Amino acid sequence: MLDISFSKAYLLCCATLIFIQWTESKNAEYVTCGTVAKLYNIDLKVRLHSHDVKYGAGSGQQSVTGTDLSEDINSHWEIKAQTGKHCKRGEPIKCGSIIRFTHLTTKKNLHSHIFSSPLSGNQEVSAYGNDGEGDTGDHWYADCSGDYWERDDDIRLKHVDTGSYLMASSLSYGRPINGQREIAAVKNPGPFSTHWRVKEGIFIHKDEPSDFHSDYLHTEL
Repeated sequence: MLDISFSKAYLLCCATLIFIQWTESKNAEYVTCGTVAKLYNIDLKVRLHSHDVKYGAGSGQQSVTGTDLSEDINSHWEIKAQTGKHCKRGEPIKCGSIIRFTHLTTKKNLHSHIFSSPLSGNQEVSAYGNDGEGDTGDHWYADCSGDYWERDDDIRLKHVDTGSYLMASSLSYGRPINGQREIAAVKNPGPFSTHWRVKEGIFIHKDEPSDFHSDYLHTEL
């Protein structure tokens, strides 16, 4: 009788460990709150980028561009909940949820509004706010097809205030940001380069401490 009870307890323990490992493996597949990553445009093969260079027309706010350099530190964005709300670090991002992207270097948010973009005349996309705080123009829907945003998903980012989609333009800037692509937003995503995927970064999982700086879960920064 003792042997049977021990065997049942042993099997239950093994099953529990397998479930925990499976759950951790599933969590590793998702983009999560607190993740710092680069956003890669699938069609034009550029990374979403910003820097302390302002537009010379339109809003005059900090410019957002696309760069083909994979190692540039100015292409890192932290994924957060919408303004005034919080998400638990490591929680998977649900498809259809409203999120913000804070530029890691300048602490401004990915933003859009009713201004014309400099090159294509579409809707301007800029970086706006102070220390990660801005307004509703910083809000984007995670437009993906499953329950959660998976790391290998090609998703669209839909601007909440205007209903336009983040896109990379085939047009390039001259000086002082020579060769970088225009980033804008468009109402009709069909014919444009509007698909994005997370690339290099640090992907935060549940129960990791807030001062986590390990190289365990990052690829090339």
